[in-house]
Parts: sequence; C-alpha cells; structure tokens
Amino acid sequence: MRYNKDQRIVMTLDAGGTNFVFSAVQAEQEIIEPVTLSAKGSDLETILKNIIEGFRLVKSKINGKPVAISFAFPGPADYENGIIGDLQNLPSFRGGIALGPMLEEIFGIPVFINNDGDLFAFGEAISGLLPEINLKLEKCGNPKRYRNLLGVTFGTGFGGGIVSRGELFLGDNSAQGEVNRIRNRFYKNFDAEESLSIRGIKMEYANRISVNIASSPGPKEIGEIAENRAPGDQESAIKAYEAFGRAAGDALANAITLVDGLIVIGGGLSHSYPLFMPGLIEEINSTFDTLTGYSVPRLEINAYNLEDHIQSLQFYTSSTIEIKIPFSNRKVVYDPSKKIGIGITRLGTSNAVSIGAYAFALSKLGGSML
Repeated sequence: MRYNKDQRIVMTLDAGGTNFVFSAVQAEQEIIEPVTLSAKGSDLETILKNIIEGFRLVKSKINGKPVAISFAFPGPADYENGIIGDLQNLPSFRGGIALGPMLEEIFGIPVFINNDGDLFAFGEAISGLLPEINLKLEKCGNPKRYRNLLGVTFGTGFGGGIVSRGELFLGDNSAQGEVNRIRNRFYKNFDAEESLSIRGIKMEYANRISVNIASSPGPKEIGEIAENRAPGDQESAIKAYEAFGRAAGDALANAITLVDGLIVIGGGLSHSYPLFMPGLIEEINSTFDTLTGYSVPRLEINAYNLEDHIQSLQFYTSSTIEIKIPFSNRKVVYDPSKKIGIGITRLGTSNAVSIGAYAFALSKLGGSML
C-alpha cells in the first residue's frame, strides 16, 4: 500500500552512534529540514534528554499535529514493546531502557521502533525497488508479479529485513532478518558481517598487500584503485571486492532460500556494486555436488543482476507457456522458470528507512487521512 497521498504526519529519527537526526514525514516526503543533535553524552539521562529535545524541536517546526513517532534504533531490543537492550555503540544503554513508553508518555502519541534493516526493506517495498519491478513487468507484458522482498545493507555492519506480501516480517524476539549472523563464507569462526562491512573490505585488501588493517585505505579508495583511478595494487583491490561479492552471494543465497523474493541492496558500500555484483550473482547461481556424483543448482531459483542490461532483459522477458489440462480441451498458463532479481536501492538507504518508518506507523494505525 502506498501512503504518498496520506496527509498524516509522523516524526522520525535516524539514530547513529555519533548523531541523532530528527525529521518529519508526510505523504512519503520529508517536510522539514532535519534536526541534528549529538548522540554522545556522559550518561544515559543526557542522551535521553537529547532525544526528547529533538522530537520537541521537530514538533515545533511542523504545520499540524503528528499522529505517531516512528524510527530505527540499534539493537538488541524488544522492538514491539519499545525497549532497547545493551548497545555497543551507545554504551550508556544497559539493562533495558523503555525508550518507546517514555516517548509515548511525553508526547501522547503512539511510538514505533524497529531495526534500520527492517525499515529499509519496508521502504523499498512500499515505494522503491519492489513496485518499480512490478511496473516494468506489467509494461513488458509479463504476468509475473513479486510480493516478497529481502532488503540488506552493507556498511558499518551487515543488516537485513524481510517484507512479505505487503507486511514487514516481525519475529517473536525482535531478531528477524538478522542476516549478519549467517556463517562467513571464507572464515569459519566469523559471522558474515566481518566480511560484508567496511572493515571486511579493508581486511581483504590489507591481507592481500600484507599490511595491518589499520594501514589499509577505506572502501572508496580501494574501489578507485580497482578501477585504476588511484595509485595502489589494482589486482589486490579487484580481488578484495570479488571476495566481498562471493561472501555476499553466499550469505544472500542462504537467506533467500527462506524468502523467495527480490533482493535490494543498500548501505554505504552499495555504490560499489559494479565491483562486487558479478561475484555475488555467480555465487548465488553456483552448484552443489551430491554423493551420487551429480551437481545440482545451489538454489531452486535463478538470480539476475537488475543493474546489468542483458540480465535485466532476461529477467523481464516472460517465459510463460500454455499447457493442456489432462482429460480436458482447456489450457492453462504455466511459467516453468523461477527467477529473482537483485538490485540496488532506488530510494537511497536513509530515505528508504524514513519512508519505511512512516509507512510502518501508518500501517499499524490503520485508516487514512487524505
């Protein structure tokens, strides 16, 4: 469901380890200049007062009364009840902090908190990659439609979220879509996030040129080296991003077996997709060996790079055929191919999270105010 004509206003927050960025969204658009306050403080009380002040400033800037507060906040957390657990990047949050109930008491409106990976996926499902793909399929005369989406972000960490048939998938312990805990493709005792993050790219490049990770350039510079736009070991830079792609393909193949839908990639490293996407696609479409000596496709479905012209044409082309119904003169349409597409964020990661937060709040409140 789209909310691009809904006039209700939701106050939002992008919570980072350094800054809190507050805003307000109406009809899927930010309606004020965001307010930025420090996320740092000597104690919990200072940080909580900054959060309260941020929302008060936003409320003073908007024309109209907000119907809810909705935002992403780091976990672990009990998101459904608005309770934040022990955070690494905000160490003053310890022992369970009832952030949602606190804001509800102060502002007198419902408060919804989720993980940023979840809200990113929801934003792209509402008005990003998912509707774009279905519209293109319709224009191509292809009857196939997609209703499920796995959203992942590559950046400081590796996050994820799942949307199924218009609803954000919520687990029983606020731990849904935690793709970062999938086992690492290359490092047996590591989780996938150690490779699929800024530090992962730096580690791969550092290992290949035999330097300490602290001496390695960042992902952007490594990408420039790989594209021969900056001095450095080009082959090692290319191999570092190839390894990233392979590790990403392995993790996403494991995750998508349980989702069976489109995949959208966001986060700061998503801009480097030309360097890692070929390896990612190749890994997902690889094969498994069997004890009988045959190989089988790793997945029941074929993955296509939606950022590649040739592969996107193959993805959008219909492969439906007509087959006869046994003991009948009638025929039915059947599509023997199973396809998923993998694309880069259409909204931008931060914007997708904001739209996801907005849409999630309105979906919970129900109704419409046009």
